[in-house]
Amino acid sequence: MDDLKAKYLGQIAGAADEAGLEDIRLAAVGKKGEVALKMRELGKMTPEERQTVGPALNALKDEINSAIAAKKAALGDAALDERLRSEWLDVTLPSRGTRQGTIHPVSQVTEEVTAIFANLGFSVAEGPRIDTDWYNFDALNIPGHHPARAEMDTFYMHRAEGDDRPPHVLRTHTSPVQIRTMEAQGAPLRIICPGGVYRADYDQTHTPMFHQVEGLAIDKDISMANLKWTLEEFFAAFFEVDGIKTRFRASHFPFTEPSAEVDIQCSWVDGQLRIGEGDDWMEVLGSGMVHPKVLQAGGIDPAEWQGFAFGMGIDRIAMLKYGIPDLRAFFDSDLRWLRHYGFASLDQPNLHGGLSR
Repeated sequence: MDDLKAKYLGQIAGAADEAGLEDIRLAAVGKKGEVALKMRELGKMTPEERQTVGPALNALKDEINSAIAAKKAALGDAALDERLRSEWLDVTLPSRGTRQGTIHPVSQVTEEVTAIFANLGFSVAEGPRIDTDWYNFDALNIPGHHPARAEMDTFYMHRAEGDDRPPHVLRTHTSPVQIRTMEAQGAPLRIICPGGVYRADYDQTHTPMFHQVEGLAIDKDISMANLKWTLEEFFAAFFEVDGIKTRFRASHFPFTEPSAEVDIQCSWVDGQLRIGEGDDWMEVLGSGMVHPKVLQAGGIDPAEWQGFAFGMGIDRIAMLKYGIPDLRAFFDSDLRWLRHYGFASLDQPNLHGGLSR
């Protein structure tokens, strides 16, 4: 016993690293180690011998395990000391700069759109997101039987029993802002109305809340030709491609007459959309000449004034410009998604003369 004890305690004391220490443990107290083999011999001994040898072997096993644990702790301490001697940290250095956040694609595109139309002479008009159904529908020549006025398409505000106020809705477009601005400013007029709107829909290209920008220009001598020029100038500036071809297709909207869907030239190459080239077309917005009833609702005489209007989804044109495949990603993604599409810095000029933060 004494020989085994001296042998292994000496080896443990001289172990240079944890790998060597593990080899010693296996040789001494492992399943096939010397101490274990000695314990197997107890069955061949007399009861009197077992009473003496058994406790001695257990004591030896415990002593070896304790020595191994102590040596392992000592080796860990020595490794830490060596690391502390070889590594150093200057705690007086300033910390690394951290990003405070990123600008959201909808916010950035809204700024881009607003800046482009500002260069074309359009000012920004805003209005409430909760409005009466008169401003949202009636003033825009949308009749009571129109599907858009059904509760399955529009969010109506709850009314308590006995509340006789006119029905209010979460606006389904920013067109009510046009009516309110016509009432307040009259004609001539040239505005855009960006903002959030709400409809009861949800899939890859629709969400219950999304963003629109609508434009309105009213003057005594204004035509579809002015509308086409305005939109082509916008497309060229926004998509940064000169000479984008546009195509007007006859359509119907209650608030414009005549009305047209507007397509832009595009192509698909290896699954990637390319704006301004190729032989394909993509619909991007609706437009037309303002309906006389809409002018009247805004307090403007249609016998003296006329105008054009258009509307497009900010989220949609952001998807087209930056290659974002799913509209829902705007609302349920994290900063890694924003950085993937290039929206990784708030340090850029905005319309208010400063940096977006």
